[in-house]
Amino acid sequence: MNYRHAFHAGNFADVFKHSILVRVVKTLAVKDKPFCYLDTHAGSGRYDLAGDAARKTGEYRAGVGRLFDLTDCPAEFSDYLACVRAFNPHGTLRYYPGSPHFAKHFARAQDRLVLCELHPEAYALLKQEFARDARVAVHLQDGYRALKAFLPPTERRGLVLIDPPYEAADEFERVAQALASAHVRWPSGIYAVWYPIKDAGAVARFHRVIRESGIREVLLAELRLYPDDSAIRMNGCGMLLVNPPWKTLESLRCLLPVLARLLRQDSDASFRAEWLVPE
Repeated sequence: MNYRHAFHAGNFADVFKHSILVRVVKTLAVKDKPFCYLDTHAGSGRYDLAGDAARKTGEYRAGVGRLFDLTDCPAEFSDYLACVRAFNPHGTLRYYPGSPHFAKHFARAQDRLVLCELHPEAYALLKQEFARDARVAVHLQDGYRALKAFLPPTERRGLVLIDPPYEAADEFERVAQALASAHVRWPSGIYAVWYPIKDAGAVARFHRVIRESGIREVLLAELRLYPDDSAIRMNGCGMLLVNPPWKTLESLRCLLPVLARLLRQDSDASFRAEWLVPE
């Protein structure tokens, strides 16, 4: 409950996460049938990069700050950048949209968003942010309990984003258990699970638990900006996609090299996109 994403909004991990999120949501919107987007840890919805928290860390400068003013935007993340620029119509980077806004940007009139946030201050801001959109329901609720409360959705199509702050020492275990339980309730749903790469051993154990869970069709995407032995607190981040849309792997193999090139720090970044668990 202490985590405040405002300090980290728009950093390289957000660019990675939201670039992938946009691609999945856009794919869902190709078919006429409605879909449901469930965000278990939705945050406050938007972040002021001129605010005290963002200016204190300045993390956005090495993330979205590197991309916003590109005149020749690579096609691989043009939709992502279009959403960020729509949030800043005067052409100056000031605000960064949270995950719910990226989903809303590409959702249609028939689609539905369910947003959950447990931090009281973030919940109040989130509620205010989407108060005028009838498609969006905002709940003051624990994200893990939300998976039981709202799955399966009536639409039977959709995406669940599981993106906790990873403050707790057992967060990887909680995520794995929650994903396994949700998958039993809704085996055909698409699940996107973001995670930080701070401890390579912890990530490897997390992957092993997922492989042994019985869940099939799990795609893995990772971006590392620093080596594992770096003193930087977060060396990279990753995302697991369960039941990813068709050709997602090929799409990621185009996207990740571009992000690695644009977001790399003092040394070359590394990335991978592969099946953690095949069909």
